[in-house]
Amino acid sequence: MTMQREWFEKDYYAALGVAASASPKDITTAYRRLARQFHPDANPGDSTAEEKFKEVSAAYDVVGDPERRKEYDQVRAMGPMGSRLSGGGPGGGFGRPGDATFNGADLGDIIGNLFGRGEQGGARAPFSRGQQRGTDLEADLHLAFMDAIRGVTTSVNLISEATCTECNGTCAARGTSPRVCTECGGRGVVDDNQGFFSLSHPCAGCGGRGSFIDTPCPACSGSGVMTRPRVVKVRLPEGVKDGQQIRLKGKGGPGRNGAPDGDLYVRVNVEPHPLFGREGDDLLLTVPVSFAEAALGADIRVPTLDGDAVTIRIPAGTPNGRVFRVKARGIATATGKGDLLVAVDLVVPTGLSDPERTALEAFRDASTQSPRAHLGV
Repeated sequence: MTMQREWFEKDYYAALGVAASASPKDITTAYRRLARQFHPDANPGDSTAEEKFKEVSAAYDVVGDPERRKEYDQVRAMGPMGSRLSGGGPGGGFGRPGDATFNGADLGDIIGNLFGRGEQGGARAPFSRGQQRGTDLEADLHLAFMDAIRGVTTSVNLISEATCTECNGTCAARGTSPRVCTECGGRGVVDDNQGFFSLSHPCAGCGGRGSFIDTPCPACSGSGVMTRPRVVKVRLPEGVKDGQQIRLKGKGGPGRNGAPDGDLYVRVNVEPHPLFGREGDDLLLTVPVSFAEAALGADIRVPTLDGDAVTIRIPAGTPNGRVFRVKARGIATATGKGDLLVAVDLVVPTGLSDPERTALEAFRDASTQSPRAHLGV
């Protein structure tokens, strides 16, 4: 991969919370811990956590790879000298008057040549100037409540750019192939030796692409991609939440010129259940009880997601809104199982029969305490 200007500015070791001398194992351990902590799936809707996740992922992409870590350490060791390689003002940069100005897009090539990056057995690896990572895509997925609780393998339908099925992304018509530029050998750049330094600039012959397409693919007009319907399978874990995003790596837009494909972020929309609500891994259930049951106490049966029912004891004098907890009857996830929280809803009778009215009037007349005595009126 091409080095980035941020390598001079960002301390990837600090982002992972490790020392620059940390072992590869320590770096991997730190990354996994932070990735679990800040993963978007664990922090739905938290933009700060999402940015932190991207930061630690970017850091691990560099220092978690032995070769890239070596290059990164070399770049960081250059200090101010390295930052001047990016140009950007009088006195900033190398070369003689009239030399090309090197911007951020060429910075990786300059540093790569400086350290001999890409040379294997005397031959240079193909230049990646024209590479472009695929775009990240988003899609919505609507789930039934029980599918979200139990986990399900389903699919999302979307219309997006995808690798051309006619040319398989080569951009050339079937039966033909891209022609390698002879001026740069397919690298897209040519070197300008400056003594100790070997500086690179885009090849004028191919415009930095490294190849020519003599006969473009007619299906995609030589772009290598086409817009078409796609069906992407999604495996959702048990206990997925409403609004949660699932990242499908490499299922986004196609990369250009060999670059990796983007990612697909699937946003889950869970339909409400007619009886149960949800709070984290706990299930919520509201159960109506009569005045007599709340006043005298009762054993009542309540449903569960498992399909059977459990009995809970309502003590005498239970107030409206009291919550009873039934252990391990909530939502199962990879980290355990929640509880069932049963809230009491006191039902005031309407349309009393004559015997009911007589009984309540007798209760009223026999009562010696007022529930409003504390008001003093």
